[in-house]
Amino acid sequence: MNFDRKNLTDNQLLDLYKRLVKPRLIEEKMLILIRQGKVSKWFSGIGQEAISVGVTAVLDADEYILPMHRNLGVFTGRNIPLYRLFSQWQGKANGFTKGRDRSFHFGTQQYKIIGMISHLGPQLGVADGIALANKLKKNGKITAVFTGEGATSEGDFHEALNIAAVWELPVLFIIENNGYGLSTPTNEQFRCENIADKGIGYGMESHIIDGNNILEVYNKLSELKVSMTANPRPVLLEFKTFRMRGHEEASGTKYIPQELMDLWAIKDPVDNYRKYLFENKILTAGFDETLRSEIKAEIDESLALANTEPEIEAVLSEELNDVYKPYQFEEVNPSDEVENIRFIDAISSSLRQSMERHKNLVIMGQDIAEYGGAFKITDGFVAQFGKERVRNTPICESAVVSAGMGLSINGYKAIVEMQFADFVSTGFNPIVNLLAKSHYRWQEKADVVVRMPCGGGTQAGPFHSQTNEAWFTKTPGLKVVYPAFPYDAKGLLATSINDPNPVLFFEHKQLYRSVHQDVPKDYYTIPLGKAALLKEGKDVTIISFGAAVHWAFDTLAKNPEISADLLDLRTLQPLDTEAIYASVKKTGRVIIYHEDSMFGGIASDISALIMEECFEYLDAPVKRVASLDTPIPFTKALEDQYLPKGRFEIVLRELLIY
Repeated sequence: MNFDRKNLTDNQLLDLYKRLVKPRLIEEKMLILIRQGKVSKWFSGIGQEAISVGVTAVLDADEYILPMHRNLGVFTGRNIPLYRLFSQWQGKANGFTKGRDRSFHFGTQQYKIIGMISHLGPQLGVADGIALANKLKKNGKITAVFTGEGATSEGDFHEALNIAAVWELPVLFIIENNGYGLSTPTNEQFRCENIADKGIGYGMESHIIDGNNILEVYNKLSELKVSMTANPRPVLLEFKTFRMRGHEEASGTKYIPQELMDLWAIKDPVDNYRKYLFENKILTAGFDETLRSEIKAEIDESLALANTEPEIEAVLSEELNDVYKPYQFEEVNPSDEVENIRFIDAISSSLRQSMERHKNLVIMGQDIAEYGGAFKITDGFVAQFGKERVRNTPICESAVVSAGMGLSINGYKAIVEMQFADFVSTGFNPIVNLLAKSHYRWQEKADVVVRMPCGGGTQAGPFHSQTNEAWFTKTPGLKVVYPAFPYDAKGLLATSINDPNPVLFFEHKQLYRSVHQDVPKDYYTIPLGKAALLKEGKDVTIISFGAAVHWAFDTLAKNPEISADLLDLRTLQPLDTEAIYASVKKTGRVIIYHEDSMFGGIASDISALIMEECFEYLDAPVKRVASLDTPIPFTKALEDQYLPKGRFEIVLRELLIY
């Protein structure tokens, strides 16, 4: 291994050695602890230390790094107290996740480290969002994100690279090519000769670096940092290295040929650099012995401190309260000056006024800039707010949602517009596994609103007509809003944007241009989790939301003899159970009416809640009316049959005479 010190001083060379030795000695201790059963799981980075150590040594302390399992050198390089790392690995309270996640699945704003989730790929999009925030701030900072060669096959990898290239984001994509994805060798993962070639395909600068040579890593990254600060752009770096231990310790390495293990053992990054320093009389035996003794003592002291820490005790209220970031609703009352506008105009007005109110708010989506979006909701926004804040995206929902998380991490608010709610399926993973769980896992907000144009009645077929709120109402950590009227849409969207928690905001397309209402011209807010009692009666409670509220009104208008409470939920998560129970206890009969298909729809959960909490008040079974349990069809006759409008009145009358 050839080391080129370039212009580095002896002190700099020794500092890199200290940084290399520390994670190695911790790893060696961890291997002992896991054999003793004192740690449940360990992902070893032995043999790969030079990469994480070099990256961390080059970046400023306030520049974000997004590491993975084998990047212990990032955490030690940022000087996180070892006892906190040991507490994290043991699931103790002094860790970073309150025992809710293990290993390196955590982030910390204090040390500007953002850990990954097990799905790996979304963190690349998060890095895009962090880098976008840096670019908007014009602070000259870069972001480094790690992944392995295995994750380069994931769609998120390609989406994130494409976004970074198109938006010229200052991201270092660090690919640790260590030969195996668990047990699958690289020749069974991809056919290109080098992963670096994938960067070229996106018009991105890329380099291949010896990941076991600390000086090659450090010098190349130092050069790139200067260059990227002056000329912000993404760079893909493929580090050739090898994983000397198993994927995790329990998996072992029997599937790896011994000759390959022997070959890479000779290339050990710590041993080779140590030998180089000795040969050039930069490192002495005394210094080396003292350094190792000091690190081992720190490890033992920190481990002892973590061991004395008590096991976490389960506190129910704390678990429930940490699912969402606490948010104090800011009530802004509407003005007296109103205008009669459509549902779509109310959404546009709310977005515009929120953009004016929050200078750190960014909207992202397909065709939302000059074109104004598929429904023209953001028409004219570019002229007022500029393309930096109103951003057309490539067709890559997953990375865009992840970028929204990155913006939130780095001090911005994000709105992601799905062109149609159906398309959220390609961004499902980061919503339910990243946005929804971040605050619960490591107390990090996800200040992202995902707008969801949804619903049938327009003969748009199976892929442009779904109302898929039930995909999200069951996911703890998400809020789900679904207004039926322009007034509510404007105020609830403003509140959703203010709320630091992730919100899925459903907008029924059929209501966009068919429903008008007097709406205050000025900015105002409406609290989430409060249903609206639109009509009062004594015989039956109708619970609904979205377009079905209007269908219920139509039915009641045709049957004036029916005395009904009509409850518009407006927000599905959090759910206004107090309003539901109060109405049901008054009328004794209840019918839940929604557009989603029946099985697994939110009506099922509401029905169960009513049966559990209001059973003694019921005079009849709880009824549900919903669409057919089929995909939504295209032809009008089939769509009319699919939707529940033709069945509601029949079921309602049957309930009243039960």
